[in-house]
Amino acid sequence: MHYKIHVIDVKNALKNYIWLLEHTPTKQVVVIDPTKADLVLDYCQQQQLQLEQVWLTHWHHDHTDGVQALLAQQNILVYGPRDELSKIAFISNPLQHNDHFYFHDLKIEIIATPGHTLGHIVYFIEEIKSLFCGDVLFAMGCGRVFEGTAEQMYRSLNRLAALPIETKVYCAHEYTLSNAQFAITIEPNNIALQQRLQQVKELSAANQCTLPSSIELELETNPFLRAESAEEFARIRLVKDHF
Repeated sequence: MHYKIHVIDVKNALKNYIWLLEHTPTKQVVVIDPTKADLVLDYCQQQQLQLEQVWLTHWHHDHTDGVQALLAQQNILVYGPRDELSKIAFISNPLQHNDHFYFHDLKIEIIATPGHTLGHIVYFIEEIKSLFCGDVLFAMGCGRVFEGTAEQMYRSLNRLAALPIETKVYCAHEYTLSNAQFAITIEPNNIALQQRLQQVKELSAANQCTLPSSIELELETNPFLRAESAEEFARIRLVKDHF
């Protein structure tokens, strides 16, 4: 494969990750949800990468704050949710559900995932079995329902649950340990979850990144993906909000 995925740990209070997708023959990269421009520019310089595109999943500032400073450095394409143009004015290529575009020969498919925000989108790339999902799906968790409804969020998660099980899940925050500690209270007898909690504890103790996850792993261990109705999802989400 001619592609490589990099991660920048923002090391902020919200534990953001910035993902980069590199086309290795050209060293051109996409940056997804750039929290801070200086981290992206420094990383690209160190790795001799050339920034070509920005992909945004939603308007929240910890996902978009770096964009304007990146645009001040060079002219790059900014992809993002059409339904959030009023909040992200610098999107040059607005996207909605079922749209697609290309990065070199990779086809990028857009899935609408409202709930966390009303316009939230994710980027699915079947050829490299990868999903960049912002704040809709986390390892053993999901984003808070800020703008949408529990019903919307439940439907959004079901859309992602239907992706090929080998799909790697690149979410935007290192919330895995706290999510695992919550998940085990919902399903204390889930053997896969018990094992995963132990693995995550070890990774976290060593300050290691716990991502990416996979759709298969989330189907086995994520209480929000395992909820059997919107009502059950809403109940679990409410408990998590106060965990």
